[in-house]
Amino acid sequence: MEEKLNVGIIGCGNISDIYLENCTHVFDNLNVKAVSDLIVERAEEKKEKYEIPEVCTSEELLGDPDIDIVLNLTTPDVHAEIALAALESGKHVYGEKPFTISIDDGKKILSLAEKKGLKVGCAPDTFLGGGLQTCRKLIDDGWIGEPVAAEAFMVCHGHESWHPDPGFYYKVGGGPMFDMGPYYLTALVSLMGPMSRVTGSARITYPERTITSEAKYGQKIEVDIPTHVAGVMDFENGAVATIITSFDIWDSKLPRIEVHGSLGSLIVPDPNTFGGPIYLKRYDYDKWKEIPLSHGYAVNSRGMGLSDMARAVFDDDKHRASGELAFHVLEAMHGFHIASNSGKHYDMKFKCEQPSALV
Repeated sequence: MEEKLNVGIIGCGNISDIYLENCTHVFDNLNVKAVSDLIVERAEEKKEKYEIPEVCTSEELLGDPDIDIVLNLTTPDVHAEIALAALESGKHVYGEKPFTISIDDGKKILSLAEKKGLKVGCAPDTFLGGGLQTCRKLIDDGWIGEPVAAEAFMVCHGHESWHPDPGFYYKVGGGPMFDMGPYYLTALVSLMGPMSRVTGSARITYPERTITSEAKYGQKIEVDIPTHVAGVMDFENGAVATIITSFDIWDSKLPRIEVHGSLGSLIVPDPNTFGGPIYLKRYDYDKWKEIPLSHGYAVNSRGMGLSDMARAVFDDDKHRASGELAFHVLEAMHGFHIASNSGKHYDMKFKCEQPSALV
């Protein structure tokens, strides 16, 4: 029987369902022992639905000596607070994206984890799914040659038309880059390795937004952060990539991600998903070919990074959806905004290793 680590979940919002489903039915090295939420009724609902032993306060959960890993599914503004408290309590911690809001908080978490000898992980773990791992294998096996360039696009017209409480997306820690950038940047780092410098331009197109979703219909949102960010990334392997994240575009036919090499090009699937499709066109092909997946976990497998971290705890090994990777991505997201404000390139100060491919 596979060893299990006990997990305590803090935050029982919408994203918790897929984690609870997978942690209780898919990943055999995890055991969810307790759930906690500021709204106790939400935690009670998850307890009943997924047959979790305990509902408790966050303080009780952090003080429970039987809990090994805290799964931090709180809102981004308290990601750092919960992560630091979990580490101080002697527990490993894995959180939802973004890693933190500020670079300083990210540094504090990594420093404390190293001091305590504990592991830190962070979403997204979609790069561990069958789609992106197949792309990684194609690149590693030389199908497109040496990576030369890449493009990544996440464009829409914001969340106020459908999200019940969209205000956060237009405050510090929100915006299209901090909301969706982690998926795209993590995917690119997993495929091509770390970044060396970034630059960018950003703007606020609409200083005020009107909510048209039902719950808060007609309410106004004052916009505090850029809602259109265009960035350029230099990678340590020499590749140059572009990214656009926007809440200001009504519609588009832009691809999600494409990677171009000296021998061909690769169309990468949506990095917010775990599956395909994947298309490859080499210099010697007359048309694009759809590539079958070489790896599993093509359905929504959120929690895969948490399970990989649990494996690494048992094996005294490195895990892939690491705090170092998440912090590298966080620094780049800040770097685009810093470069836009300063008119200069931003040299990346914190490097990470390219996460190892799954076999």
